Formats: sequence, structure tokens, C-alpha cells
Amino acid sequence: MRRERSIDSDYFEDLYREKGDPWEFETSPYERAKYDHTLAALPRDRFASVLEVGCANGVLTERLAPRCDRLLAVDVSDTALAAARRRCAALPQVSVEKRRLPEEAPEGSFDLVLLSEVVYYWDDADLDRMARYLRTAVPSGGHLLLVHWTGETDYPKSGDDAVATLRHLLDRAVEIVAEERRDRYRLDLWRRA
Repeated sequence: MRRERSIDSDYFEDLYREKGDPWEFETSPYERAKYDHTLAALPRDRFASVLEVGCANGVLTERLAPRCDRLLAVDVSDTALAAARRRCAALPQVSVEKRRLPEEAPEGSFDLVLLSEVVYYWDDADLDRMARYLRTAVPSGGHLLLVHWTGETDYPKSGDDAVATLRHLLDRAVEIVAEERRDRYRLDLWRRA
């Protein structure tokens, strides 16, 4: 049965505390291939300022960092963030912070916002708040990259519904650059109009 409200921080903290790497980001061939695809889909070789929402234990963060002048990686789990900080300790362009978006969204402008496996955790009210934030945080010509599992979940949204809802809320504020489906996930790249 699908949850009606956004998933709270305790859910993620409990998973990371109990399992360390609950989605096997460090060891899964599926995750490695998905990260390869995510990085290959980036529209530029280098970005001035990037926001990665839901950085987890920093596996993708570490791979993304060489293409960023500044990368702010955020998550809600202290345990996951500790792992991300260790993994990215030698990368001075990376900042790792505890934030729950959309209510703790960072100030500033980002020419890329990466939403990998996070949008379906938000209910309609949080998706609306996130859309309003993205309209101000991503300047014209900036990009949003979304990657979401398409299997069954008990989250507030499925991967497809989450992407469709955010796209509808952003309306003409974004243009579709790419929509790609793989065996178990989808990748969507949008440009800020």
C-alpha cells in the first residue's frame, strides 16, 4: 500500500544504521551501470555549481565531483552522510550537508541539480514546494537530471508518477532534453527555460 506522506528522515537513518549500504551502491553492478549512464547523460563536461539531493553514502558524489567546480551533496541520514564525508574527504570542491528538502533547501544558484532516486519519496505538497524552489535555484540554461527506479514501491509516488508530477508542476519552466528508459529505471534530463 502506497504511503500518503513524504517519507521522514528516520526511515533512511534506520536503514543506513542497520544495513550500512542498504541499496548496495558500493557493490551492485546495477548501481554501477546506472551511475555510468547518469554521468554519460550529463549535458556538459564541467559544471560551476551542482546540487546533489539524496547523496546517500557518496558513491555517485565521488564520481561526479571531478566534473564540478563546487558540489553540494545533501542527505537526511547522519550515518549515510558520515560515509559520504569519508569517501569525499580528499575532494575540496565537495561539501556534504544534512538537509531535508524541500524545507531545508540551500540558498544560491545551481547550474545542475541531480535528483537521483529521491523524487518519489515526496508527497504532492513537497513536490509543489520543490518545484517552486527549482524555479529559483536553477537559472535559465541550467539542468535538472532525474534518475528513478520504475518498479513497484510503497513510496508516495512511483518513479513514473513522481517524474510526471514534477514535470507538470514545472510546466514551461523546463524543456525536455532527454527521456530514456532502461530495464529497471528511467533517466530524464531537463533544461531550465
